Amino acid sequence: AHLLEHLTFRGSLHIPDGETKRIWQRFGVTFGSDSNAQTTPTQTVYQLDLPSVTSTTLDESMKLLSGMVREPRITDAAVTAERGVVLSELREQDGPQKRIADATSAHLFAGQLLGERSPIGTTAALGAANANSVQAFHDRWYRPDRAVVVMVGDGDPAQFAALIGKYFGDWKEAGANPAQPDFGKPDPSQPVAKEIVEANQPLALTLAMIRPWKKRVDTVENTRRLYLEYLAQALVNRRLENRARSGGSYLVATVSQDYVSRSADVTSAEIVPLGDWKAALADVRGVIADAVQTPPSQADIDREANEIEAFLRKELENAPNEPGSRLADDMVRAVDIGETVTSPKGQVDMFAAIRASATPQVMLDISRAIFAAPVTRLVLTTPTPIEGGDKALLAALAAPVTARDDRVAAAKVDFSQLPALGQPGTIASETPLPGLRVQRLEFANGVTALVADNKVEPGKVRVNVRFGSGNRSVAGNAPNLLWTGDYALMASGVGPWGQNELDQATNGRQIQMGFDIDDDAFEMTAESNPADLRDQLRLMATKLAVPRWDASPIERLRVGLLTGFDLNDATPNAVLDRNLRGWLAGGDTRWAPPSRAAIEGLTPAAFRAFWEPRLKSGPIEVQIFGDLESVDYKQLLAESFGALAPRQPLAPPGGQSVAFAQHNAKPFVAYHTGDKGQAAAMIAWPTSGGIDNMRDARAMDVLAAIFNDRLFDRLRAEQGASYGPVVDSHWPTGFEKSGGYLLVGSLLAPKDVNRLYSIADDIAADLVARPVSADELARNAGPIREQVARATTGNLYWMYLLEGATRDPRYIKAAMAIEDDVTNISAADIQRLARQYLVPGRKWSLAVLPKGMTLAQAAALDGGAIGGGK
Repeated sequence: AHLLEHLTFRGSLHIPDGETKRIWQRFGVTFGSDSNAQTTPTQTVYQLDLPSVTSTTLDESMKLLSGMVREPRITDAAVTAERGVVLSELREQDGPQKRIADATSAHLFAGQLLGERSPIGTTAALGAANANSVQAFHDRWYRPDRAVVVMVGDGDPAQFAALIGKYFGDWKEAGANPAQPDFGKPDPSQPVAKEIVEANQPLALTLAMIRPWKKRVDTVENTRRLYLEYLAQALVNRRLENRARSGGSYLVATVSQDYVSRSADVTSAEIVPLGDWKAALADVRGVIADAVQTPPSQADIDREANEIEAFLRKELENAPNEPGSRLADDMVRAVDIGETVTSPKGQVDMFAAIRASATPQVMLDISRAIFAAPVTRLVLTTPTPIEGGDKALLAALAAPVTARDDRVAAAKVDFSQLPALGQPGTIASETPLPGLRVQRLEFANGVTALVADNKVEPGKVRVNVRFGSGNRSVAGNAPNLLWTGDYALMASGVGPWGQNELDQATNGRQIQMGFDIDDDAFEMTAESNPADLRDQLRLMATKLAVPRWDASPIERLRVGLLTGFDLNDATPNAVLDRNLRGWLAGGDTRWAPPSRAAIEGLTPAAFRAFWEPRLKSGPIEVQIFGDLESVDYKQLLAESFGALAPRQPLAPPGGQSVAFAQHNAKPFVAYHTGDKGQAAAMIAWPTSGGIDNMRDARAMDVLAAIFNDRLFDRLRAEQGASYGPVVDSHWPTGFEKSGGYLLVGSLLAPKDVNRLYSIADDIAADLVARPVSADELARNAGPIREQVARATTGNLYWMYLLEGATRDPRYIKAAMAIEDDVTNISAADIQRLARQYLVPGRKWSLAVLPKGMTLAQAAALDGGAIGGGK
């Protein structure tokens, strides 16, 4: 099935061999996102998202897509070529996570097709494939009576139906309809417990309660049961999280119930023990036992129902702005699982009736149903064998269960309990941004705001609070705790409220506090609505004025990082995720990962000492974009951020620029402890940064797209590999003339590391020596223009473009110029930038190899040669 997916994209009735990607690019389609396919155990889906369409391009696209699905060009030469790519993909996927997933699936679904079949196939099956066998497979399964065509978008449904009829209506079956395979039923005779030993992997438990899958008619009653099942899971998950927050035996534990690939109805508990897996398993089983023995309170039910209802109302508010691709995905998923698609309004109305039936006794009955099963399976993943192996797991599962009451106490929590902020501030100035429907406000205390009142997203208000100076608040060579903020800063509480009180105060409401670190500011973000905006702003302002410093989130973060620390070098990707940004910045501590000693030494006192002055720092810029017609946003700002005391910036002299890794003649070598057949190769050139030359920044995005396109084609053509290279231009606006780079790289086999360097050098040299063709420029700039055109219709993108604009008007100019910039990029611009930045004497390269392997040994696997490396 997966091989056929590759062949379909290689060539078909109306598309010559190897031209699929280029044809779609000329339509403004980004290959891999707008144009893609996926094969699951139960379906193959081909997806095409046309960003800007005319009647002509729509007709042509439907013709091409129908040819791909109906008549892919399946020749022995094509099968041989794509078999190599798929086999390469199969090898690349191999690793501890894949082995764990495969072994877990084989154990949970033992005796069923799902436990032994993977859509990508096996080495033996792929090796035996030829044009005749693949064609027969296509004719047997890819048939009109098994196909559904979904079209969603800006057009006349009658025209869509006519196009489907035009290009799919004469599709005829080839032979008789095959019998549906028997997916099998859960088998109680198969082993119950399974120990999976994988070095360097953390302890993890999966407890599964498995029932036979039954086909259900999607009625209102079926929907009622699905919602009640989800509600029962939410009740248990709340208690499991409460247990973890208060110092349980596990770091994380969650339950979920799924109808899996028409094969089984599964309720599973995923557990990450802190060390004692037996205690973690007993604690989770105890929470489940309580759920099936004692009814929940109506208050508990209402709390979780409020969350579901708030989500559904948010979906209803978002509905007018949902992309067509989301609606198409919903329809395709409904076909796959045998359900219907209901409108967001229908879901809201149905749930209102359903929640009224969710009494304590009903929820007890539902809990008993989803946590009971004829088949139970237990899987333990462990870095070292446990004493007793599978028998020890069986014994732990057979041990008596003591019900645990970890229900959340319902205290009275409301916003009147938050400390007063002070008298409402006064507006010192109010001016419109030129050329934009955005108001700039400045309060007497120095707080500034950008406000856009519009109906782009009816019923939604987006909030972004930028404070302090972000990464620039820390010197590049100074120790810091920036790495703790993402998880622990918001979780440490506000005023009198810890995590549980925050959950209760915001229950069923559109109030959040996301956190991020930008180069020139810290950010708190939220997606709210007009009714909740007052309390949303007040909560955020109080977080800055009167933060709480609970110790539990810091300790949980510390333990979590230590629990997963050995995974940091388990794969090439893990090594890159953790270290690459710091290496590119020449070891700058703002992006360097914490050592084990630094994590072990993390204390609540150190956390507070680092973050307290930053929460107190300025300046503060508030962005509010959305449906503000029914609120007095000036008054709400005055009562919240306008009421804060004036603030001073915090920016040490050494934090205002970013270095780049020193040029190396031979690649820097890092090591991973995973499979010997996996590696990574990266090359980077320093570029620039800042807001003064955004046209070049946007042209660098096009250069990166061209580089990536060429690299993808060369790797496929010359290596027969499935590698998905990454070429990225990073141009930070928060640092003037520093911090930028063009990064080129890929995960690959060790034997191909040297070849990637050679191909990348060839591409870079050619971009310097020759201007790109008009067709190549159009194919790669077109999708970027389409992405910008789509993004600029929404508030979120304009908020991003205007971050910092109240302090620096250059951001306004840059935002206004974006469409002209991406439209007018020329081949001469690309060559000029290549000559300016792709300088061999400035590049830095990296190889991530299996531990113990040198670059020379890696090259020797391919018969080549390369020098040692640091």
